[in-house]
Amino acid sequence: MAIGKGEAATTLASASTAPLDEADLVRAAQRGDQSAFESLVRVYDQGVLKLAGNLLRNEQDAFDIYQETFLRVYRNLHSFRFDCSFRTWLYRIVTNLCLDYLRRKKVRKEEPATRTTAEGEMDRLSVVPAENPAGDPQRSLLSDQLRRRVESVLEQLTPRERLVFEMRHFQGMRLRAIGEAVGTSEEAAKNCLFRATQKMRVALGDFL
Repeated sequence: MAIGKGEAATTLASASTAPLDEADLVRAAQRGDQSAFESLVRVYDQGVLKLAGNLLRNEQDAFDIYQETFLRVYRNLHSFRFDCSFRTWLYRIVTNLCLDYLRRKKVRKEEPATRTTAEGEMDRLSVVPAENPAGDPQRSLLSDQLRRRVESVLEQLTPRERLVFEMRHFQGMRLRAIGEAVGTSEEAAKNCLFRATQKMRVALGDFL
């Protein structure tokens, strides 16, 4: 099953006059309704690509995860039992794939790939943006140094710490949702975030 890269998130409504809610769409897709499955993809495709892009910092790797995510959803949708929201189930698949990727990368000790995403999310790491770099070279230099330091610390975090940190700070997700997405408790996600934040604070001490 091929999924187009340019599909945009639109709406849960079907072509009928009475729109289906998400649960109805899932049940219809489980019965083999291809249009219902495609509607689910349109709702979540950009969110999945954005999340993978933020976590992996590489456009091609993120798109590979995006493709694999919806392939797994397509193959395993019959096993979804509505014991959690479809979004939580979907994001759990994304985060597990990203965790596996980050663990493999850490084991191989590869150099970081060029960190770009389809939507330029890396701009969000510019926590000290230079409004006019040419007019303020010192500020531009500090911003660049800080960006590199943040990226370096992210590489040193465990895969789970990095995942939780980025989901909280770059995705704006609540701890409960993060816990559900990574298959753990809210308290465990909170503790993981605390460890990651402490490491980041220590590394960025001279910038704070």
